[in-house]
Amino acid sequence: MDITFGTLSHAVGFGIYFLVSAYIAKRYLRRNTDRSLFIATLMTCLWLGVLAYQSHFNSPPFYIRYSIEIVRNAAWFGVLYALLGIKFVPNSNIEKSRRFLSLSSMVTLLIMLVAVLIEGIASVEIVSGKVLLGGQIALSLVGLILLEQIWRNANIYGRSSIKYLSVAIGAIFGYDFLMYSDAFLFQEISTPMWNSRGAVNAMVAPLIALTMINSRKQPIDVQVSRQVIFYTGTLVLAGVYLLLISMGGYYLRTFGGTWGDALQILFFFTAITILVLLLASPKLRARLMVFISQNFFHYKYDYREEWLKSTKTLSFSNAEEELPTSVIRILSKLVESNGGILWYKNDVGDFSVKAYLNCSPIKHDVIDANADILEYFKEHDWIIDLNEYINDPTTYNLLEIPDVILNHPSPWLIIPLFQGNELMGLTLVAQPYTRMELNWENYDLIKVVSRQACSYLSQSQSQERLAESKQFEAVNRTSAFMVHDLKTIIAQLSLLVKNAEKHKANPAFVDDMISTTAHAVQKMEYLLKQIRNPTEEEQLELIELGPIVEDVVLRQSKSLPIPQAQLPDEQIMVKSSKEQLHTVLGHLIQNAQDATDKDGEVTISVKATPGFVVLFIQDTGKGMSERFIKNQLFKPFESTKGLKGMGIGAYQSREYIKKLGGTIDVTSQEGIGSCFSVKIPTS
Repeated sequence: MDITFGTLSHAVGFGIYFLVSAYIAKRYLRRNTDRSLFIATLMTCLWLGVLAYQSHFNSPPFYIRYSIEIVRNAAWFGVLYALLGIKFVPNSNIEKSRRFLSLSSMVTLLIMLVAVLIEGIASVEIVSGKVLLGGQIALSLVGLILLEQIWRNANIYGRSSIKYLSVAIGAIFGYDFLMYSDAFLFQEISTPMWNSRGAVNAMVAPLIALTMINSRKQPIDVQVSRQVIFYTGTLVLAGVYLLLISMGGYYLRTFGGTWGDALQILFFFTAITILVLLLASPKLRARLMVFISQNFFHYKYDYREEWLKSTKTLSFSNAEEELPTSVIRILSKLVESNGGILWYKNDVGDFSVKAYLNCSPIKHDVIDANADILEYFKEHDWIIDLNEYINDPTTYNLLEIPDVILNHPSPWLIIPLFQGNELMGLTLVAQPYTRMELNWENYDLIKVVSRQACSYLSQSQSQERLAESKQFEAVNRTSAFMVHDLKTIIAQLSLLVKNAEKHKANPAFVDDMISTTAHAVQKMEYLLKQIRNPTEEEQLELIELGPIVEDVVLRQSKSLPIPQAQLPDEQIMVKSSKEQLHTVLGHLIQNAQDATDKDGEVTISVKATPGFVVLFIQDTGKGMSERFIKNQLFKPFESTKGLKGMGIGAYQSREYIKKLGGTIDVTSQEGIGSCFSVKIPTS
C-alpha cells in the first residue's frame, strides 16, 4: 500500500509533536501553563498518530478518531484558560467559581463527545453530521475569540512572552475554522485541506517549543481587566437567565391550555422586568465586582509583605513611641492617613483613650461599655466609614455614633480591635491626605492588621500586669525574708533579756550583750535599707572567709549544741556581701543546731580547691529523707519545724550562693545526720 500525502502529513505532525511533548515534560512542568501545554501537545500527538494510522490502514473507526479530536480541542481550550488564570483543578474554596466557569465552557465539547461515542458504540444517531460541523465551527470561533481577549488584555511585556504561542494556537483554530466552514458550505470536507491539516499543525509546533524556551527568561503572564470579566460575566448570566425564561415560556405554551398564550406573555413581561431591575441594581453590581475581584484576579496587596511590615513595626516599638501610638500609625498608613485615636477596654468594661496620633487630647474621652457602637461591632465585625454614615445612616442600621468620635476634627474610619471574638478596642482614623476609594481588599487588609495589632496590645497589657504582679511578689518575698531575719534578731534579744537579771553583774555578759545589741542594730539598719530600695543591687566586696566563719560560730555558740569550726591556716578571699554571707552561714548553722539534740555535734570545716572554697556544715541530728531534700528543702515556706519555722532560710541561702556563682549540695540520712556543702568561688 502506497503512502499517501495525508498519511505522511499526519505522521510528520505526530513525530514533531512527540518531540515537543518530550521536551516540555523534561524541562518545563512548574506552572499551570506548562502543564496545560504538555497535555495539549501530547493529545495533539496522539490525535495526529491516529489520523496517520487511519489514513493508511482505514482503522480505527470514525467515532474513535473524532472523540480524540474533541479531547484534543478541549486540551487547547485548557491552554487558553490557563493563560486567563482559570484552573481546572482548584485547590481552595476561593477557586470554586473558576471551576464552574471552566466546566461550563466545556459543555459543548462534552455533549459532542457523548453524542459521538453513543452513535459509535450503540449505533444510535444523536446529532447529524451537519450539527457536528456547526459545533466544530463554533468551537474554533470561540477559541479565536478567547485568544483575541488574551492578546488584547496582555501588557507589552506579557505579549512578548506569548506571541509565538498565540500565533500557533491561532493557526490551529483558524485552519479548523476555514476547513469546517468550507465543509459546512459544500456538504463535504475538502480532501486537500484534510490531508494538509497534519502538516499545518506540524509547522506551528516549533513556535510552541520556542515559547517554552523564551519563558525561562520571562514568565507567561496575562492580565484580563475586571471590566472585561464583569461585562462578560453579566452577559453570560443574562443569557442563562433568558434561556431559563425561554424554557419556562415553552412549558407554559405547551401545557397551559387555553390560557397558554396569555400566561406566556405575562411570564415574559414579569421575567424581563425582574432582569432589568437586577441589572440596574448598584448593590448587585458591586457584589458581582467583589466576587470577580476575589476569584479571578491577583490581589492588590502582597499580604506577606504587609504582614511582615506590620510585624516589624509592632515588634520594634520603643520608648520614643508607645505601642498604642504605633498601632494607630500602622492602621492610618494603610489608608494614606496620618492621625487617629485609640480606645482600649479598661478593667470596668468601658473604653478609654490609650493614645493619640497627630490630634489634640479630648476631655471626656470614655466610651461607655453599653454604647450602641460596641454592640454593633460585636454583632457585625465591620469597619464603619463615617462618610457613608453621614450620607446615609441606614447603611449602618441607624447606628448611634458617640459624640466623642463625631467631635473629632476630621473623623473617617472606625476600626474595631478584636482579640479572638472579644472586642478589645476601637481605632478612629482621620481623613486621608487625598480622596481614597476603599474596596473589599482594603477592608480585609485593615481587619487582618487590626487583629494582629490587638494581639500585640493584649500581650503588652498582660506583660504590664505580670510585671506588677512580680513587683508585688518581690515585695511579699522581701517581707517574708525580713520577718525571718527579725525573728532571729528577736530571739537573740529575748535571750539577752532572759539572762540579764541573772548575769548583769558579770562583765563578760555585759560585753556580749553590747556586742549582740550592736549586731542587732546593724542588722535592722540593713533591713531598713532593703525596705527603702528593694530592687537595689548590693555591692560585692573582697572579704576574708575565716573571720566571717569565726564570728558566725561565736554568735551561734549561745545555743546548744555549740558549733565547732575547723579552719585552714591559709587566707581565703571571696567576693561577697559581708552581711549577706554572714546571714547565709548563720541560717545553715542555726538549722543544724535545731535539727540536733543538745548533746549532739555540729561542725564547720573549710576546704580550699582551685578556684573555689567548700564549707562543710555537718550535724548528728535526725536527718532528712531523699524525697524531702528533692521536693521540699529549698522550697519557700516548707519547714520541718512546724510553727517555729518559716521555711525560707535554706531557700534564701541557696539563692544567694547561686548569685555568687556557687552551689549548695546536701547529703543526709534519717537518724544519722546531714551535711551541707557550700561551694563559693574564690578571688
